[in-house]
Parts: sequence; C-alpha cells; structure tokens
Amino acid sequence: MSQHLLRPGTGVRFGGREWTVTGIEGTSVSGARIWLSGTEKKDGQDTLAVFGLAELLDHASFELVGGPPRLRVPQMGLLSTVSEGEQRRAFELERHVREVETGRPTPDGTASVRPEYDPASTTLAQREQAKADELVGQGWTDVSRATVRRWRARYRADGVWGLVKKRRRSARLVRADPRVVEALRVLLSVEASRSRSRGWKTRMRGEVQWWLDERHGEPSQRTVEVPPQSTFNRLLDTVEASLGLQGTVAQRRARAARPVPPFTPTLALRPGEIVMLDSSPLDVLVVLDDGVVGRLELTIAVDVAMRGLWGVLRPVGSKLTDVAVLLAQMMTPMVMRPGWSAALSMASSVVPYERLTGIDERVKDAAARPVILPETVVVDQGKVFVSPATRAACESLGISLQPVPPANGPAKGHVERPFGSINSLFCQWLPGYTGSNVSERGSKVEQEPLWSAAELRALWEEFLVHWHHRPHAGLRHPLMPKKVLTPNQMWAALLPVAGYVPVPLSSDDFVELLPVRWQPITDAGIRFDYRTYDGNCLNGHRGQHSEVLAQKGLWEVHYNPYDPVRIWVRLPEGFREVAWIHTTSVALPFTHHVWEHICKVVERTGSREEHEAELALALDAFLRRAAGKEELSTVERRVMAKSRASETTVPVPAGEINVLDVLAPSFGLAGVYAAPDPDDETLPDEDEDEDEDGLEAGHVPGGSLVLSDQDLEEDQWLP
Repeated sequence: MSQHLLRPGTGVRFGGREWTVTGIEGTSVSGARIWLSGTEKKDGQDTLAVFGLAELLDHASFELVGGPPRLRVPQMGLLSTVSEGEQRRAFELERHVREVETGRPTPDGTASVRPEYDPASTTLAQREQAKADELVGQGWTDVSRATVRRWRARYRADGVWGLVKKRRRSARLVRADPRVVEALRVLLSVEASRSRSRGWKTRMRGEVQWWLDERHGEPSQRTVEVPPQSTFNRLLDTVEASLGLQGTVAQRRARAARPVPPFTPTLALRPGEIVMLDSSPLDVLVVLDDGVVGRLELTIAVDVAMRGLWGVLRPVGSKLTDVAVLLAQMMTPMVMRPGWSAALSMASSVVPYERLTGIDERVKDAAARPVILPETVVVDQGKVFVSPATRAACESLGISLQPVPPANGPAKGHVERPFGSINSLFCQWLPGYTGSNVSERGSKVEQEPLWSAAELRALWEEFLVHWHHRPHAGLRHPLMPKKVLTPNQMWAALLPVAGYVPVPLSSDDFVELLPVRWQPITDAGIRFDYRTYDGNCLNGHRGQHSEVLAQKGLWEVHYNPYDPVRIWVRLPEGFREVAWIHTTSVALPFTHHVWEHICKVVERTGSREEHEAELALALDAFLRRAAGKEELSTVERRVMAKSRASETTVPVPAGEINVLDVLAPSFGLAGVYAAPDPDDETLPDEDEDEDEDGLEAGHVPGGSLVLSDQDLEEDQWLP
C-alpha cells in the first residue's frame, strides 16, 4: 500500500490533467501546501502549480494515478428503488472491486491481503484476471477480465449505484446516421414553433430526405438515404421523445413557446402594478339580431397582485375602441344593477367602504369590484394591443405598455389561465356552449334556446362581481399563509399599503383612448375610408402642417369605429369634433360593419366626390330597408346583426359631454356621474359651497368628479 501514499513522485489527476507531486510543505493538512508539475498538451511546456493540500484533497476531480477509488457514501436513495437482492449484489461487487484495486475488500484495513491480490507483487491486469477466475469458480457466469474492468470503471464513475444492473436504454439514436438525426431535430423544432398542422409520418420522411439532399447531396447522386418507413417511424418517435414533442400540435406549440427554465414568478405588490390583457372568442353561441347566430369575443384584463378580472364582450372582430372601454372599466366603479343581491355591493364587502366613500363618492352605490389605475399593461402581439392608438392611450394615462415576445403565452400566464376558469364557471352552464374545441361540441348546439347578446352581457357583468368574491388559490397573505383569499379580500389588504386615488375621466380622456390616424387637412377637409369630414374649425389649418415633425406635418385624428359620423382632430386649441359631410343624408346610426359592406357592394363609377355621395345614398337605403324589416340577404342580415350588437358595446361621446355620462349605459353609471342640469330646481344656489374659483366643490364644468382637497385626501388614506 505504500505506493499509494501522497509523496514526491506520486502521480495524481486534477482538473482533467495528470500531475506529478514535486514537493509538500507543512505538517498539517489544513496548512500544508503541495507543488505539482505537469506538461501542457498544446505546446508541451512544463507547468508548476502550488495548491493548498486541503483544497486539493477536497476537489471532486482529484485522485491518485493507479490508486484506489475515492471512498463514497452509498447512494441509498437510488438503491432504495431496486430490490434487496440487487442491493446485496451491488455491495458484494463493491468488495470484489476494492480487493482488485487495493488488495483488501474493505477500506478499514482489517482483512488480510491474499497473495494473488497483493499490489506489491502483482499487476492490475493479473489481479483482474484472478478475480474473474475466482468468480467463475464460485458459479458466476459470463465473468471475464473485461467484465471486472467494466465494474471498476462504473464504480469509479457512479459508486455502488454504478454496480446495479439497469435496463439498457434504446441505442436507436446511437446506431442511426447522425445526419438523419440532425435533420429530424431541426425539422421537428421548426415545425413545433410554427402554426402548421401535424401530418403523417410519410410526409416527415419526405421532408427529411429533401433536407438531406439539400445539405449533403450531390447533383449526380444522393449521398444520404433515409431509413425505410418502419425504421424511420421508430426513429421519429425516439427523437420526438428526446425533444419532449409528444402530444397534440397545440401542446407541442405551447412547449416550444415556453421560456427557458428556471422560471421566475411574476411578482406584483400593488393593485394595478402589473395588468395583463388578452382576448379570445367566447365558447357560447348567442342570437345577435334577426335570428343570426354567432359568437362574441371576450377581452379581459387581470391584475396580478389581487387577480382582479375585468372584461368586454363584443362581436368577433377586434376594434381599438374596446381597449378604451376596458381601461375605463378598471378605473371606474361598477354601479349595482336592479335585481342584484345586496351581498354583491361594496357596502357589504370586506373593503373599507366608509373610508373609500369619504374619498370617492362614486363608491357609494358601487358593486364590490376593485378599482385600479394600471401602471404596467402586459399584452401579446395582437394588432389591437400593439397599435399606435393603444400606445398613445396608455402614454396619455401614464401606463407603461409591455408587449411579450410573439407566440409566448406562458409570458402572460396570469391572463391565459382565467379563460379556462371562465369556461368552467360561466360558459359551460349556458345554452349554446360549444366547448373549447370541435371534438367537444354537441351536434345540435344551434337549436338550443340561445341567449341574446344583451342578456349575455348583463349576466357577464354579474359574474364579474361574483368572481371577486370567490377564493383564489394564488392569493395568500404573509400573516395567514394557509388562508386562501378572495380578490376583494386581497384588495382590502393592499389598500392601506398602496393607497387609493380616484381617477376622473373627461371627454378628452375618452378621445385619447380612441384609435388614431394621421391625415392632412386639405381644402376639402379630412378624408379617409371613402368619407370626408369638414367643419368651420378647420379654417386656418387647411393646407398647413402640424407641429408633429415625426409625422411629416400630418394632423392627429381620432375616430370611433362604432360611430363613423364624426371624428376628433387635435388642433392647437385642443380636440375639435368634425362631422361627416353626408351625416344629414343618413337617417339612422351605423357602424364600421355596415360601412365596409356598402363599400364592397357599391362600385365606383365617377369621381371621388360622386362615389362618396353614392355610398351615402346606398347606406341610407340599406339602413331603411333593415329598419323596415324588409327581406335581407344572409350576408346583409349578418352585417346588421354585428352592427346592432356593437352599438350597445361602446357608447359614443357627443361634443363636450362628460365621458362618465357617456359610459353610463355600458357601466351602469346613470344617475351617479350625471352632469348638473341647469334646469334642475334641486341644484344648490350659485353662491353655496363654492371654492375660491367660484366652482362647486367636487365638480368641474361638465360634471367630472375631482378631489376638493388633495391634502385632506392624503391624510385620510395615502400611506
């Protein structure tokens, strides 16, 4: 055993290289230093290194050349997964391996050294052969010197666990042509990351052959051949399993879009700190109008800190105005509807109702749904969410817009998951439920007694209030970690920390949230979408450039797709409303659905002005026919159904009306945000409760609610 002592001249392995001990200084292991010399593989230069002896002995890569393996604690966790017989066999093999390498079967040195295993008089090869002969004599089968050598290698690599018999893994990937395996990995990764339907394995075999011919082929002959179909199918299954691509196309696409682990949870500590938006078709059929059956699209917002939920239902077809309505919902209390239970009111909830009422009068008759001001809004790459109008609206409200990478649903998982909860808690209980995919759909869903769009919206608004009374497993308070909280309870817990500031919205705020486009002001007015808008307010600006140099002097124009009869243009003195020149030619309201249909069916035969006039006359005739219940084609009925369903989705501000009055029909705010009526005899006298500027406390012209005393409000609530 003396040749295994650490002394000058001993060979050691450390850091993937072999060294020779040239000197040792010190008497204790903790304070001793050791000099090692070695030869560089690249240039053949001799290298001298100095290490602390304790540091060297503790390193996992250190071992003596030709010495015994390191003593290891048996991996009892792994060994417990096999039978007791296999465990006994592994420990027995360990004794045989140690006897071959050290001369003694145990490391304690109590056993004597047999002559055929004495390292002083025999070589390692002789000891390996002696051990093989001994085991064969004891009745072991298929044991040779090579078998003993493999045991030694496994014991050095994995300890006792390496001596346990294991089921051999499939060598299919090892035996296969690496170029074919490479082609499969590349094509499967590309196919999993794109929205392509999964085909038969014969298609994949053909694509692999084309890929190989393109990269490894020659003009005259094919260099690499794809295996036969049966062999290729087994190889394809093995490669898919190694890449984790089993399952449906949707599951594969979701795994491909998943970010690289480890995952970092999204943390939000304040209401509105992080809000995530997304939209998806609602899995329920409704009656739109005149018996037309269709589906509504649901756009929701989820607050990460308290899992608050807000949503807008509208006919399928995203429009930028719906984002404005959703943002207004988050910043506006929802008034109780007739017929709702008193338990759904803010006064009956855990929220500090009295303190909130002293700060914001709007909470007085409100339902128990949180009110927040978003700070950061996380959206996907949908056209509605990343449009310039949405960016401008968020910027005007001080909201940071954060788009996630394309096709990366897990990046906004907080808003993806609620769609499943909405299906299980809301949609599946309604007539006309279509299921989440075609395979789950009934055969006669259209024949069920379907709800109208207005009825479904009313039920949806009540469901939103119930949502905030339902415990959410992801909401826990640090002082009550075992208690599952509701969104309202979490909001009540965060309010004393984050504070509450009411946000009044004016008509200009609503206009800022509308879609925007940049247009020139010509002598004829402002033209787009085959419509011309003109008014006296444009005089003095015709043919002039705006001050926005980045838009080449064009003027900022906001429009409402659900009311195309007027637009709002930002002039130096502020927003001004400009009407469509053919407004008086159309007797009934219409939306973009109807106008787009008219533009498709009316052919242009004259100048631009003549064509626009023809469009206006055709529009009026179509609206009159629809109002008179005349026979319409299938396409026309569907267009009118979408238009009428949209009319109740987004109200239209007229002139300088307060936006809170405008939103009253959608949010149930009638009677709460109504502007003062000068003919109302119940109004206070002009001199009563006026501030220094002669305005009634708590109001501004137009009826917008403001704080009368900011210092008092801060003392009452802000932390």
